Amino acid sequence: MTQTTYADRMRARLTEALAPTELEIEDQSEQHRGHGGYREGGETHFHVSIRSAAFDGLNRVQRQRLVHKAVAAELEERVHALSLTLKGAAE
Repeated sequence: MTQTTYADRMRARLTEALAPTELEIEDQSEQHRGHGGYREGGETHFHVSIRSAAFDGLNRVQRQRLVHKAVAAELEERVHALSLTLKGAAE
């Protein structure tokens, strides 16, 4: 049986919540080895890039809140940090 990763979980939640036309999730945990929040095995630090019409008309903070709400369970369980690139449909 294949284990679901945190990246897979976040991809599913973000797809459901935001219907993105583009979605990239990169595990950058190894770049943070020795820093706060790092755990052996990774899946603690991610860069997420999303293009979605759900962001149209929203400012940066409002967009970030939508993402954080969608992946709240992952942030509570294991994910320590997200860096975000968030664009509306026409950007």
